[in-house]
Amino acid sequence: MEDMSLPSLFDQARKIHLQSSDDSTVDKETLRKGCEALQHCEEMISKLGLFSTNETKQDITTTNLKYILVPFYLAELIEKTGGHDDRIDILKLSLAKLKEFISFCDAMELVPEDELEASAQGGQNAVVDRRAKKIARFKRQRAAESKLLELNERKERRGRSTRAAALSSPADTGDDDVEDDDGEEEREAWLTTISLAICKALDLMEMLKKEEEMLSAIKEKQKQEGNVEISQAILDERAKTVEDWHRNAAARARYTKPAVPITCATFAQDVLEGRAKVSQAHDHKHQPLMFGPASLVGGSITSERERIAAQVFQPSHRMPTMSIEEAGLKEMEMMNTWQEQTAKMIEEANSSWHTEKWKPRAGGGDDDEDEDDEAAQDKARAFDDWKDENPRGAGNSKLTPCG
Repeated sequence: MEDMSLPSLFDQARKIHLQSSDDSTVDKETLRKGCEALQHCEEMISKLGLFSTNETKQDITTTNLKYILVPFYLAELIEKTGGHDDRIDILKLSLAKLKEFISFCDAMELVPEDELEASAQGGQNAVVDRRAKKIARFKRQRAAESKLLELNERKERRGRSTRAAALSSPADTGDDDVEDDDGEEEREAWLTTISLAICKALDLMEMLKKEEEMLSAIKEKQKQEGNVEISQAILDERAKTVEDWHRNAAARARYTKPAVPITCATFAQDVLEGRAKVSQAHDHKHQPLMFGPASLVGGSITSERERIAAQVFQPSHRMPTMSIEEAGLKEMEMMNTWQEQTAKMIEEANSSWHTEKWKPRAGGGDDDEDEDDEAAQDKARAFDDWKDENPRGAGNSKLTPCG
């Protein structure tokens, strides 16, 4: 590798990186050769002084843009070469290379603004902004992949058309214009590749940090417990205990009395959603559905704060206050009451005074009847005299226009 040029070393390392990305079964020796080639690339880049902190991406030539990806490729290959014993050291080395790649891209003004703002905020609103940041990064990654695919297809079409034109007319076919277009497309392709690598590097950094934290916690716990490891005998004993439990449960299930079938749709829905148990008695009483937290809805609400929290996710429309079964029972009760009242009214109508035949009273009641008839006649005469003195409509004469 010491006799190879920088472009040859980079191409060799890039092929190994692509091979490891497409195939996860690449042997450790090939990955080690890729890491060595990339380390030689870093040494040659440093000796040649290809990049400067005073430059930006506009100052870097197209042929040197691809060497920005060397730390990223090296970080991914290092992460895949580590074993289980020295995993934490491998993660730290890979994270260091990723941070070096991100910081250099930041100096070259290649990192998006929203990523810089998210890293500047640090832990503030991390839970709130994490999902939005991941979605934006995923969209940028998809856009970069689509753009690379489009550039490759455009390059292939131009190459085919150039070869066809060269075969048809051996004269000059505008090679300068083609070279200019190829140079612009090559620069755009490398910038897009760097943007895609930045998205992958940020995701990989988050994943490696979480893995490092988990491994460090496990290692610390093992130190506290005196490096006690679970032996195979303990695992076999636990497996046997679980098998015995399942075997006994299956034996008991054959003699278990089946539960009473549920005939109420509302109660069945309550059982499915965890608001009731199968063993509970049910008398077709329906409560309005609650959509709040299960800890508040299922328990007893003791304060106004808990009542408001339990009603956070209530629907905008009014919920039913009774089930279909309860409404049917209520309607049947109303119909029975109405039928009883109707039968009573019919019975009273059939036994009214105008349908009853006159029956003479027992004993000597002729004098009483004569007195009643005279009183009725006197009352009728007095009413006739009053009507003569007060003709119909006499009290409204002042209210009529012609009165």
